[in-house]
Amino acid sequence: MKTTIKIYWNYFRYIIEHKKNVAIECFKMGLYWHAITHDLSKFLPSEFFPYAIKFFSGDYAYKYFEVESNFNIAWLYHQRRNKHHWDYWVNSDGKSIQMPEKYIKQMVVDWNAMGRKFGDTGKSFYQKNQYRMKLHHETRNTLDKLLSI
Repeated sequence: MKTTIKIYWNYFRYIIEHKKNVAIECFKMGLYWHAITHDLSKFLPSEFFPYAIKFFSGDYAYKYFEVESNFNIAWLYHQRRNKHHWDYWVNSDGKSIQMPEKYIKQMVVDWNAMGRKFGDTGKSFYQKNQYRMKLHHETRNTLDKLLSI
């Protein structure tokens, strides 16, 4: 197991790299303020520590269920705090609500930023994962236009 400080430092660097990639993609779409505000909740302890431990602690098999449970709670917090996640727009009945276009653009920016890191594109990510996304039909139409699908 890695030292605790190294785990948190590596995750901090990951967030900063993601925010840099988001800023690059935001500037392409004219979303200047979002370049600054994107994913700030990842610095909150309720998200930061569970994410860092899950993704940067190495082998945590001896605490698998605890780590996964804490991460799942953090992921739910993240979705509920950030309107650029499609999950934010699914109500308690499981029905999707139409996303405002600004949040759809922010979601595409996020996907493109992740693509910069992992050698993918927002469009290919969407095409691979759209079947599991609960999206309002108007949200899907806007996404298809933005991604030229």
